[in-house]
Amino acid sequence: MRLSLTKIDSENDIASLAQLASEIWYEYFVSIISKEQIEYMVEKFQSIPALTDQITNQGYEYYFMTIQDYPIGYLGIKQDKSKLFLSKFYILQEHRGKGYASQAMEQLVDICRNRNLDAIWLTVNRHNASTIAVYEKKGFKTIRTQVADIGNGFVMDDYVMEKEI
Repeated sequence: MRLSLTKIDSENDIASLAQLASEIWYEYFVSIISKEQIEYMVEKFQSIPALTDQITNQGYEYYFMTIQDYPIGYLGIKQDKSKLFLSKFYILQEHRGKGYASQAMEQLVDICRNRNLDAIWLTVNRHNASTIAVYEKKGFKTIRTQVADIGNGFVMDDYVMEKEI
């Protein structure tokens, strides 16, 4: 089946996105970071107020990844000069491994070409080996490490990866 990207632009969409984000984060990240950090990060970055602020004031664009109008995941992007920052890229567990990430990545490359951007960059937790492997398979290369204090005693210990377009 063909994956579509559906832009999130209404209050109802944002509420649905926050719900989907919470579901995915609690399912996926429990093996990588503590439940307390998941709670903190979901509230700080993926709650309705946080998402609304990112879309309204910070230049982020969010999209549902949909199959036959059913959201199976989401992504968040932000244009950063001549590059595209891939801030969020998450798929529900039951839809992973079916080629949807590849389809979404193809569409992100098309977005870059349409906007005359020359790269996609992202951050990924350094302990998230399976996701790092997926990004490497898609042509991303690690360009540096980064530790960012996100408050409340938590840090994000990441690789910064980039894919040239």
